[in-house]
Amino acid sequence: MTFASLGLIDPLLRALDGLDYRTPTPVQAQAIPAVLKGRDVLAAAQTGTGKTAGFALPLLQKLTMEGSQVASNSVRALVLVPTRELAEQLQQSIQQYGQHLPLRSYAVYGGVSINPQMMKLRKGIDLLVATPGRLLDLYRQNAVKFDQLQALVLDEADRMLDLGFSRELDELFTALPRRRQTLLFSATFSDAIRQMAKELLRDPLNIEVSPRNAAATSVKQWLIPVDKKRKSELFLHLYRNKRWDQVLVFVKTRKGVDELEQALLAAGIAADSIHGDKPQPSRLRALQRFKAGEVRVLAATDVAARGLDIDDLPLVVNFDLPIVAEDYVHRIGRTGRAGATGQAVSLVCADEVQLLSAIEVLIRQSLARYEESDFIPDHRVPQTDATGQVLKKPKKPKKPKVVGGKGGLGKWMEADEPSAPPVKAVRKVPSFGGKPKKKP
Repeated sequence: MTFASLGLIDPLLRALDGLDYRTPTPVQAQAIPAVLKGRDVLAAAQTGTGKTAGFALPLLQKLTMEGSQVASNSVRALVLVPTRELAEQLQQSIQQYGQHLPLRSYAVYGGVSINPQMMKLRKGIDLLVATPGRLLDLYRQNAVKFDQLQALVLDEADRMLDLGFSRELDELFTALPRRRQTLLFSATFSDAIRQMAKELLRDPLNIEVSPRNAAATSVKQWLIPVDKKRKSELFLHLYRNKRWDQVLVFVKTRKGVDELEQALLAAGIAADSIHGDKPQPSRLRALQRFKAGEVRVLAATDVAARGLDIDDLPLVVNFDLPIVAEDYVHRIGRTGRAGATGQAVSLVCADEVQLLSAIEVLIRQSLARYEESDFIPDHRVPQTDATGQVLKKPKKPKKPKVVGGKGGLGKWMEADEPSAPPVKAVRKVPSFGGKPKKKP
């Protein structure tokens, strides 16, 4: 199968050829014809499988073929995303795909001045990428209108419908035309999210090119038990002894990110960080430095877990496990992308056992356990498995079986004991219409 066989026009094919895109991925092969036909789509596919091109290419073609003149302050297609970094990355991809087309695209997000964005919107935009909060600010100031809107895309849709965006989305959906094409794309969809999607979509094509909520098979996953107070020490030990090169490390809190970054810099390791308290220019600069190889370790909160594409990233480290199990899938999806292989290691302490259990139930597999001989925890991490069982009384410490020297990541003892039901996060959902909720 080729992109030409999917019905894409020559300007798009030339752009894809320049990007060395040869063969459509499974999600692209199914989504592109459906979007070209005007169907609503609910697409679930693992990270790194080309979901962006799956919706961007056919939307660009439809906007070009219809040839409508976009009015001042209006948009013809809208892509909503959860983070500023993803908005910027998506816009760059759209510009590459549409480089031979007479269309205008743009990205708006918070953390930067709103005035240049208002000026840009005056000319009208064919395809706008936006975060919900900034888009709502622009709408309230009459800087953007939706009269000409034909298509709405929710990228990383499960996060878009999560607690943090429910109020903004409720108000935005009220402002959008009811007659529109709606596309929902993500790597993970909970049953609750799928139920909510029924209110947004009309007779959608459901695309699942991998088991629901599955982690990419191209990523080797394991965990190392450790006491919480020794996580930084263990990370530095692993970085040096295992000769790690480029590492994206996820930390639960902004304070934790800053503390790890300072520890790395003090140890002479080139490091930078991304989290919500940092100005947007600083966040983008840190990401660019990491992609360019100027920084070897990038510490981040979950703002970096969704959609970011970093070429050939070899390793992701979960310094802390995520509170929401689905975020684990997105985090480790930053490696092993586009056919490459990658590794993901989690540093797990005893009070994270319920989070670990929830992750293993979600991905339907138990994570292999390897112990570092100098970091065997005093507070043992109860053994778990993919059934959601946790041993009430963990076994007494055993000496690790090591092959290839002290502390090696060789053939360590792998846990296979069961563990307790995971704690599920409670989500508040938008009402998808009605009167907008007033701000407090």
